[in-house]
Amino acid sequence: MIVTFCGHRDVTNEAEVKKQLVEIIKKLILRGAKEFYLGGYGHFDLLAAKAVKQLQKEYPQIQSILILPYLNQNYDTPMYDASIYPPIEATPKKYAILKRNAWMVDSADIIVAYVKYPFGGAAKTLEYAQRKRKEIIAL
Repeated sequence: MIVTFCGHRDVTNEAEVKKQLVEIIKKLILRGAKEFYLGGYGHFDLLAAKAVKQLQKEYPQIQSILILPYLNQNYDTPMYDASIYPPIEATPKKYAILKRNAWMVDSADIIVAYVKYPFGGAAKTLEYAQRKRKEIIAL
């Protein structure tokens, strides 16, 4: 089972959000989740990556995978076990993150969402996941 995340760049109440992420991810692992696709941008993505990394100590079978929107950038990869560049090379740079997010939703079984505002990339990704009838767990 593959899980991905979508959330705003800014997070209020960081400690509570991280606590919720750990609880949700743990439940998903117990349901069979093994791969966690992460975007690597913004505070919510960082909290999700930290939560997965923390749980790898208890569940070493899970993998944290960074999904890259661009090939020619440096990324902070020690937080992740692997990275994937989806088939979006023909996408103009301006739309690469949006296309990457859609690929993450299409590839995932479950989306964990921290979307508090009806605008921005996180809201668009959540709307896309809803249209695709994905299972969504909202924080």
